[in-house]
Amino acid sequence: MATQKQRAAARRNVKKAAGAAKSKKSLAHMPAKTKTALGKQGAAVAARKRTGGTSPKTRAELYEEAKRRDIPGRSKMSRAELARRLGHG
Repeated sequence: MATQKQRAAARRNVKKAAGAAKSKKSLAHMPAKTKTALGKQGAAVAARKRTGGTSPKTRAELYEEAKRRDIPGRSKMSRAELARRLGHG
């Protein structure tokens, strides 16, 4: 569990990163496919939060669960492999 100080630092870091991305317009310089993929991933996460879905869907979420379960070789696995190994279908 993170301490109050760590949570505050994380919040500051997120704000800094968002500000830097905004000033550098890094999204504007990304390829259209990448922007589309990021948007779809963000929308999926937001939809799960709204509906209360508990099953992780993104590779990052599956990787974190695999890390908690200490599954060997997880860093080299694709999203589908992680889901299969974790029993998510």
